[in-house]
Amino acid sequence: MNNYNVINLAKAHLIYYPCPLNINFLWNYGFLLGIIFFIQILTGVLLATAYTPEISHAYYSVQHILRELWSGWCFRYLHSTGASFVFILAYLHILRGLNYSYSYLPLTWNTGLIIFLISIMTAFMGYVLPWGQMSFWGATVITNLLYFIPGLITWVCGGFIVNDPTLKRFFILHFIFPFVVLVVVFIHIFFLHLQGSTNPLGYDTALKIPFYPNLLCLDIKGFSNVLVLFLAQSLFGILTLSHPDNAIMVDRYSTPLHIVPEWYFLSFYAILKTIPNKTSGLLIMLSSLQVLFLLAEQRNLTTIILFKFVFGARDYSLSIIWFICAFYALMVIGYQLPQDIFIYYGRMFIIILFVSILFTLVQSKRLHYDYSSQANIY
Repeated sequence: MNNYNVINLAKAHLIYYPCPLNINFLWNYGFLLGIIFFIQILTGVLLATAYTPEISHAYYSVQHILRELWSGWCFRYLHSTGASFVFILAYLHILRGLNYSYSYLPLTWNTGLIIFLISIMTAFMGYVLPWGQMSFWGATVITNLLYFIPGLITWVCGGFIVNDPTLKRFFILHFIFPFVVLVVVFIHIFFLHLQGSTNPLGYDTALKIPFYPNLLCLDIKGFSNVLVLFLAQSLFGILTLSHPDNAIMVDRYSTPLHIVPEWYFLSFYAILKTIPNKTSGLLIMLSSLQVLFLLAEQRNLTTIILFKFVFGARDYSLSIIWFICAFYALMVIGYQLPQDIFIYYGRMFIIILFVSILFTLVQSKRLHYDYSSQANIY
């Protein structure tokens, strides 16, 4: 009997799950993100069998994987490119979710942000593991931000500097966190299927079709397109996604001229770079992630009936557009040298980033008040 329940549950979520008829390719990003994430876990487990988490052997173990192991270079570049594709698809998925999905599906939005936060920590620790020049100095910069809590640096690093215990701890956490994310992904999908998927025109619609084979074919089509780009980047290296200094072995006595993280961290790095105080920069950077959780609270500022009436048309509000522009502007600033002009612009876009979110919440409350007043008049 239990086996039948499991089979019926799987069919309900994978085959017969009702989806709106009018959803388009923008709703493929979640599926594509899950597939790339699975590839990351598979290639990561294979690479972990040949990696040595010790500062005297880490760099050479990566070189051994690239040069000596059968197809080791392929799995290495599939894994490193997959990290970039995970964040490309994650940013696109969040960008689509900013089209008011955070209000209609608040639990799904919150669990998705938890997945995003754990992915950031996982990617940062994975960036340290090759033990290149940029990996070491990037880890040094980030861990030194924890100085304002006594003893926290030594607790995280296992010493006063980034050293052998740090590499071992990062390797263990980098291996464990993806499986933690996998559990949260199932919770994320459960909350999504509990409420039902959104669509470009509205939340409620009677025009539903089963997930299989209709939407699955759309997902497979999107995956085939992404797979071409993924393999082209992994096998031919069309774009330089990683800093070339990270191919140099660690030299503790030679600081790089410009310490730059991976491209998907540039927006957060710009916040750290433009704020003069390290503690304030860290807190503002964490707040820029935490503020996204406030968007799910917009649903509590109004009743669901009035909310559907106000936001019936699925369109970006002006404040959300400003938020998106500020985020990508910070990404550009994060890659630049810390010159005065970029620091001033960075601080301006940080203010815009937070004000746009607060204006979104205030706008919801104001619209709720306006429509409530009109309802009382009539």
